[in-house]
Amino acid sequence: MRHRIDLPPQLGQAFGLPDAAAVGVGRWRRDTPDLERPFRGVRATSKPETFAEIVACYGARLRSNQRYVGRTAVRIWGIPHHEQWRLSEFLEIAVPRGATPPKTKGVRGRRLVTHRATTYTVGDARVVDPIAAILTCAKDLTVDQAVIMIDAIVTTADNYPGLLPVGGRPRITLSDIEARLAEWGAFSGHRTIRSAFPLARDRVESPKETETRLMLIHAGLPEPVVQHEVREGQWLLARVDLAYPDLKIAIEYEGDGHRTGKDQWRADIRRQRDLEDRGWIVIRLTQYDLGAGAAALISRIRRAIAARSH
Repeated sequence: MRHRIDLPPQLGQAFGLPDAAAVGVGRWRRDTPDLERPFRGVRATSKPETFAEIVACYGARLRSNQRYVGRTAVRIWGIPHHEQWRLSEFLEIAVPRGATPPKTKGVRGRRLVTHRATTYTVGDARVVDPIAAILTCAKDLTVDQAVIMIDAIVTTADNYPGLLPVGGRPRITLSDIEARLAEWGAFSGHRTIRSAFPLARDRVESPKETETRLMLIHAGLPEPVVQHEVREGQWLLARVDLAYPDLKIAIEYEGDGHRTGKDQWRADIRRQRDLEDRGWIVIRLTQYDLGAGAAALISRIRRAIAARSH
């Protein structure tokens, strides 16, 4: 319901009780039933329903020595995580060693040595750098899941789905990750990350590209080249997701955007024709081929490799 006394506009959609008191909002108004209480000491004008809204609400009580880590940091950066966000998911917040982690409903407090991670501000959220974000959730990952995340943070692509654009995230290389692993030494989940690291590649443009590449490797097939460019002289004919260039085999993952976008769909067909006219075998796959249809897809790629290897 709408309260008869409006709140000062400078408080915004979510605010801490000290901020309200500082602009003259009395306790009786701060405790009225038209305001939500997403966290202790925080009020909001509407119930937060999305991850961004939850983070914004907690920002009203985030202290200067606190920063988001783990799964929360991964989501802030837009790094792909194998589990979809749920409203019941805890915010993970770290404080320096020796400080007291936050203890309130909806929050999981942790400790992290200050120099082990660089702090960035994304929107209004203080968050550890992308490498530390992955390392602080490593204990919950499989090797393949870790590879997908590492591929995402080292990509130079500006079209990686969900990831913050190139200008909004730090440039990270595989060498940077290797150096951080050496610095951190042993930590929870470090074996997973160290097993994933040799499998990571740069230039990847989606989580499904990584998933496809790993599936082929696990099936015993040769590792395909990532984002291979097919050129005729100076003309870029196509850039394919995965390829065996010497055999002229292209493997393309088709997400829903390829199906629902008219221009993209037409461009895909034209590109496939251009490649096939030049002797390429083009194998297109969907999410089905990464699940129930995986065996059939792998068999088809094996046949294509065998046909081109004679």
